[in-house]
This record gives sequence, structure tokens and C-alpha cells, in this order.
Amino acid sequence: MAKMTYIKAITSGLDQVLNDDPKTLIFGEDVGKNGGVFRTTVGLQDKYGEDRVFDTPLAESGILGLAIGLSLTGWRPIPEIQFMGFTFEAMDGIVGQLARDHYRFGGQKNFPVTVRTPFGGGTHTAEMHADNLENYFTSTPGLRVVTPANPYDAKGLIISAVESDDPVLFMENLKLYRSMKDEVPDEKYTVPLDSAKVVREGTDITIVAYSAEVNESLTAADALAKDNISAEVIDLRSLSPIDTDTIFASVDKTHKVVVVQEAQRMAGVGAVVASDIAEEKIMSLDAPIGRVAAPDSIYPFAQAENDWIPNADDIEAKAREIFNY
Repeated sequence: MAKMTYIKAITSGLDQVLNDDPKTLIFGEDVGKNGGVFRTTVGLQDKYGEDRVFDTPLAESGILGLAIGLSLTGWRPIPEIQFMGFTFEAMDGIVGQLARDHYRFGGQKNFPVTVRTPFGGGTHTAEMHADNLENYFTSTPGLRVVTPANPYDAKGLIISAVESDDPVLFMENLKLYRSMKDEVPDEKYTVPLDSAKVVREGTDITIVAYSAEVNESLTAADALAKDNISAEVIDLRSLSPIDTDTIFASVDKTHKVVVVQEAQRMAGVGAVVASDIAEEKIMSLDAPIGRVAAPDSIYPFAQAENDWIPNADDIEAKAREIFNY
């Protein structure tokens, strides 16, 4: 297995699905000749031609309209929304149309659309380029939402998303694009769209996180281990649906839990996870459910984002608080 960055793993997965299925199409702003603003689709137009990997006008609503129409006629579109902040321009297409259409058609039509979009802070982007907007979509019935935290999952999840007959929002963390490498098989493989993963075993406290905060949680777990506090770390991977079975099994083992997200406390999916635990596993808990999240403020300008985004120190402090309750 070669070592790949997160972004190269996504490119490899997209290459795989384009090669396997001639009905797959990639389109969006600058995804063709330039290979995308982050070069995620670099080389794919040269390999598969302008009919299958092509640029669109700067019109997110049009991109989603095209994707929905193509999916109705047998294609598997993979539209890119250049930054998650731009999904507001495509909100009706994603939430008002795509997520509802399988129901509208009485289950007689599938809408296999995978909407790719970068998100997340830590790279000093401009306003509307780093926002964590997952809560707008995870509260939408009929739409899957996934976000990988490492290169291996990035390739496996993008393949699973494209091959699914359900519409999927595939969230790619900007900070992870080139900041980490992992062993990634050259051949095709898939990662389930609805399963969390225990990425570190532990016995004293459970830390539930997703996307870049998984890696921050692992760093916090290393620090806790120095004081013989054994933290189990769970990567949600799927934000809708949430794999509560994996979370509940961990809570039954550790009896203490911290839920972590990069998004503002009022956003993200941390509140949903905490609510599910409280409803189903209250008798397994020996302490309140801890939460780590960004402040409930507008996403700050680049100069302040490193102080705003939750980090390993924040997670460690909260885990110690809950552990010592």
C-alpha cells in the first residue's frame, strides 16, 4: 500500500469510480482543466475527457439542478460545491429537492448524487470558506452526511458514497487535505456509510468526535495516558445517520463520555449525540456528558481562528473534568 495524503486518497477514489462506471460524472467550478481549487480532481479530465469531468458556471443552484436532472436519467453525478459556505446558494437543491425526491417519487426513482464540499478551519481562509455547516444538513431527512478523518476512510467513503443509491453530502476537511498521510490500498475498497469506528481502545472515558477533531482527540488521549487515564476515541464518520450502537457500547464500558466538534456549540451534531446517550444510556453514566465545541459566535476572521477552534488541550481539560467528577 502506498502512503497517500487525505486529498490524494479522495482523488484515487474518484478515479476508481470514474473508471468503474461510465455513468459517473464530475462537475463544478474549476474542477476540469485546473483540477479544482485544491487540485482534488487534478488529471481526471485528461484521463476521462471533458464530457465526464467538466467545469460549470459560478452558479451553485445550477450545479445542483443539473445533478438532480442527470440522476433522474440514469447518471451518477458527483457535483462539487467549492466551499461549504457556498452551499447556501444550493440549499433548495440539496434540502428542498434532492433529499425529498426519493419520497416524492414513491421510491420508484433513486437519486444517487454525491455532493462534495470542503469545510473546516485552521487554514486561514476568507470569510464563508471555513464554516462548519453540517447541522443544516444532518437535520434533513433523506440525506446522508459523511466526513472522513483520515486518508484511508476518505477513499473508502467516497467510493461508497458514489455507489450508493441515496444522496450523500461528502464533507472534506480543509486542514486535513495535506497535513497527514496514511497507508491507502491502490485497489478498490469501501467503508460503510453508516458506521462509526473505535480508533483507540480505552476503559476510563469515551471521546466521541468527527473530522479533524478526531486527531485532536487522539492527541488528548495520549496526554491523558501519561496520567494513566485510558481514553477510548470514536470517529463518527457518518453524521447522518449516527451509529449509536458503537457509541452506546463504549459508554457501557467506560461510563463517562465527552462529545467533541469543531462547529459552534449550538451547531454540529454534538447535541444530538449527547441527547441520544442521555435518553438511552443514562443509567450507564457515572458523570455528566461533557461537550467541547467552538463558541456560539460567527466564524471568526483568520487571525483569530486558531484561538476559536477547539484543540487537544481543550479536549484534555474537559476529559479530566469528567473523569474526576
